[in-house]
Amino acid sequence: MKRNNVLLTAVAAASVLLLTACGTANGQTSAGGDAATFKPKGNVTMVVPFGAGGGSDNSGRSIAAGLEAAVPGLKINTENRDGGSGAVGYSYFLSKTGDPNYLLPSETALLALPLNTKVGFDYTKFTPIMKVGDDFTLAVVPTGSPWKTCADAVNASKAGRVVAGVSGATSLDNVVFTLTEQATGAKFDRVPFESGEELLAALLGNQIQVASLNPGEVVEQLKAGKLRALCAFAEKRYEYPELKDIPTAKEQGVDVAYAQFRGLIAPGGISDGARTFWIDASKKFVESDKAQQYIASNYLQPNALFGDDFTAYLNENNDMLSKALGK
Repeated sequence: MKRNNVLLTAVAAASVLLLTACGTANGQTSAGGDAATFKPKGNVTMVVPFGAGGGSDNSGRSIAAGLEAAVPGLKINTENRDGGSGAVGYSYFLSKTGDPNYLLPSETALLALPLNTKVGFDYTKFTPIMKVGDDFTLAVVPTGSPWKTCADAVNASKAGRVVAGVSGATSLDNVVFTLTEQATGAKFDRVPFESGEELLAALLGNQIQVASLNPGEVVEQLKAGKLRALCAFAEKRYEYPELKDIPTAKEQGVDVAYAQFRGLIAPGGISDGARTFWIDASKKFVESDKAQQYIASNYLQPNALFGDDFTAYLNENNDMLSKALGK
């Protein structure tokens, strides 16, 4: 009897080893085993769903360079696919489902776009990899504007037409203007642009009256005296020396604070090993000097999340944004 038990145990163990080997051959391993062997084949493409020169473009190129430095031999090409306030780029990215050689620098449009526009995707169709930090915006005007505060712009919009530029109908700045309207009863006549760079040019050219842009997009114009910041749509003032004197909107009686996340997603349907590879690479990036340079040069608030934690953040943020936009 004991001999039979020993024989059965040996057969069972051999069967397990055989099944494991077959699973490995078919690529159906556990996350840990697959991650140990997964590496991108050839060059990776970073798909930026907005035009060159804006915050998303800067984010994509900075993360790509940081990942290349963190993972020896990794090569990432950056490709802009702008149009439709991000819909063109995200739809193209959706077509890459299952392909781990594609990445996208995600931001608020990932959530706002499906809430405002009929598209064939939402954030659950993709694989959350990393959140680098939070990127608030500043309300800015040309220095010739009579407005000194966000409250001035709000009051002007109640008395007459105020033209506000936004970098896409589903962008963070559009969300901020929507929240401001809801909080104050203001009404802004919004003009969408395909990138922060186009929007900035329109503001400097006095084609629009006000914009809500990320600090990294306007700090040089603020220093040069070409633009003036009315307020920061943040919970508290920035600690960066260049921005510390800008009051928050809440200080001026405009109860609005909302941050755009800067993150990274992969296509949906990739293997556990590919997901783990990109999460591990992202952790190395966040701990690197390149990440700190990116955060500081773009005036982000560091707040890194990875994998499941980033997914939980997206779930919570999507619920909040859906309620705020009345969707």
